This record gives sequence, C-alpha cells and structure tokens, in this order.
Amino acid sequence: MQPELLLFDIGNTCIKVGLADSRGVTTSYNLRTDPAQTSDSLGLTLLELLRHAGAEPRFTACVASSVVPGFDPLLREAVQRYLGCPLWMVPQDMPIPLQNHYERPQEVGADRLVGAYEARRLHPGPESLIVVDFGTAVTFDCISGNAYLGGLIFPGPRTAISALARETAQLPRVNLDVDALEPAPGRSTSVSIQHGLVFGFACMVEGLTQRLKKGLPGACLVLATGGFAPSIARISPDVFDAVLPSLLLEGLRRLYYERHPY
Repeated sequence: MQPELLLFDIGNTCIKVGLADSRGVTTSYNLRTDPAQTSDSLGLTLLELLRHAGAEPRFTACVASSVVPGFDPLLREAVQRYLGCPLWMVPQDMPIPLQNHYERPQEVGADRLVGAYEARRLHPGPESLIVVDFGTAVTFDCISGNAYLGGLIFPGPRTAISALARETAQLPRVNLDVDALEPAPGRSTSVSIQHGLVFGFACMVEGLTQRLKKGLPGACLVLATGGFAPSIARISPDVFDAVLPSLLLEGLRRLYYERHPY
C-alpha cells in the first residue's frame, strides 16, 4: 500500500526518514545529516530510498522536525523539486499542543517537544512522564499533565566516545556492543572503554530518572527512544517502562492526522 506521509526527524548526526499512513509508521531509514550537500543530492537520495521501499514519489504531505536550521532550506528545495507535495515543519507550520514551561520556549528542540507530545498521547493516564532520548545528546524530558516542564541534557554515548578518541593520544575508538550484563575489570583498553561507557551511561540513566521522579507529581512512567535505548534496557531492565524506537516519527505522524483527520 502506498504510504501517505514522508516523515523527517532531523538530528545533529542523523536524519530518520519514515514512511507512514493513518495506521502508523510502516518503515524507516537513517541518513547522515549533511548540511553541505545540495538539494539535488538530497532529492536523489530520497528517490533511491523510496525505490528501495517500493513506494512511489507521491505523498499527501511531508512532515519534519529539525534541530539543524542550516539543513531546513535543503529539505524544502528537495521536497518541492522531487516530491512536489507540501512540507510541514514542526512547530513552525504545525504547533505542538503542549504547554511549554521553558523560560525561553523557542530554545527547546522540536524533537524534544514532539517526543513529549507523542509520549503523552500514548500514555494519557499517569500524571507524569519522563522521556529519555539517546541521540547525539541524551535528553531527559519531563511532562506533567499536558505541560512540558523541561529536562536535562547530557552528551550521548557516541559523542562521548568520539571526544575520548579525539582528546587522547593512545586511546582507540571502539564500538559499544557489550554482551556482559555487569561491568568487569577490563583486561584490554577496548574492553575498559566499552564497559566504562556502557555501564557508566546505564548508572547515569538509572540515577537521574530516579532523582527526577522524586520531583514529579503522581505516578510516573519512564519511556526511552533512540539508538542506544535497547542497550541500556538490556542491562538495566527496570529503568524503562517501555522502549519506543519510532516515538518521534509516530509523533510527527500523529500531529499531521490530528490536524487533518482521516
């Protein structure tokens, strides 16, 4: 079935592209965020992506959230030339129906607000929610009722490992795939870094979510999204109530259909 929407979650490192219809996100892809590319190169990449997905380049609309302002004009030009459908940028073209309690509301990344909005729509019962999003940064976003209260920002795992490799002369860049469920004294530099980062992040998430819960009213659910969330959930099975890989894309999809009922 031909999808109706093409969704873009534009982060500092990656762009998550989703194909969706009224029932949900059907498939998604990850592209590298490259503001130096041309709109033609982006448009041709999108056409190739659609060929792989078996979808025609015809959509009712494209919906995007972005934390990279320099990328937005490229996307607009690419969508106009290669897809010929409306592009809705969130929240500029499509406001997010949450009370924003940030001191300077415009400073909150659109991705954080979309994640908070979708989390609240998915879980309307609990008085409070915490959304932990693992990207270039790890963000902890707090919701009470229909209000976005704010949150915390911490360097992401891959940001940390890149900084470690860049700022040290002899420490290697390693992957973060760890089979162990508990940290062990590393007998090699690679294992020492892996266990230090992975279990260090697990302890950070456990500690910060517990401390944040104490300051939030009523029952509180902790939800996770982003590439590193399953790794933390595996070694800390009690820290998250749910891991939702497509939280932001589903939020963009829901925003569109709430405004344009099917």
